Amino acid sequence: MVMAACCSLPIAALAADDNANKTFSGAAELGGTLTTGNTDTSSVKGAVKLEHDIANWHNTYEANALYSKDTDVVTAERYFAGAQGDYALDERSYLFVNSSYLNDPFTGYDYTITAATGYGYTVFEDLATKLDVQIGPGYVYQRLNAEQALLLGEETEQSWVAHAGVNFETKISESSTFNQRLVADYGDKLDGRSETSITANIIGALAMKFSVIVRYNSEPLDEKKSTDTETNIALLYSF
Repeated sequence: MVMAACCSLPIAALAADDNANKTFSGAAELGGTLTTGNTDTSSVKGAVKLEHDIANWHNTYEANALYSKDTDVVTAERYFAGAQGDYALDERSYLFVNSSYLNDPFTGYDYTITAATGYGYTVFEDLATKLDVQIGPGYVYQRLNAEQALLLGEETEQSWVAHAGVNFETKISESSTFNQRLVADYGDKLDGRSETSITANIIGALAMKFSVIVRYNSEPLDEKKSTDTETNIALLYSF
């Protein structure tokens, strides 16, 4: 992922030179832990986010991965990829369309695909703070793993949902930023995700990011928990 981010640098520069109306920006983060001795554990978390502005469109692309192992036993594994396009209607209003793919074996699903479209509005924006809200219809398709499919007698779960999102960002100092992001899909059940993070600049484009992610499922599969939490400290490189 770090290599992908580095490769994006010359592409972004060329795009800016070729067309002033096209701009690229992004960030790559990487964090992990490793212990040896009486306990052998390892964990790695990586993420890439790209943003592209062209005419009335603001496009965002995200990918992240988490892998954790404790004494040769995998304790966490999650892979996510998503994209969203925002089409500006005026300075505050926009239409959005998004889709995402999630692979998290520990939830009992092989994968989850979501898609949504709707209306977004920038409630407040100045040089330091921005608050965005989004709402619209969506659809969720989930493929059960073999064990859960045999247990429940079905291979998939799918439903129409009401999709909502909130993104709040503010600078708390010259070198640090606070961000709160909420996403929820409500249909046959409620799936929600909250990410709270603080980013502090170290030097130049390099920063330290601390984040707490909470995932909630109102109707988890057999013997699964409703709430998952994830705490990360990572290096963040912006370009």
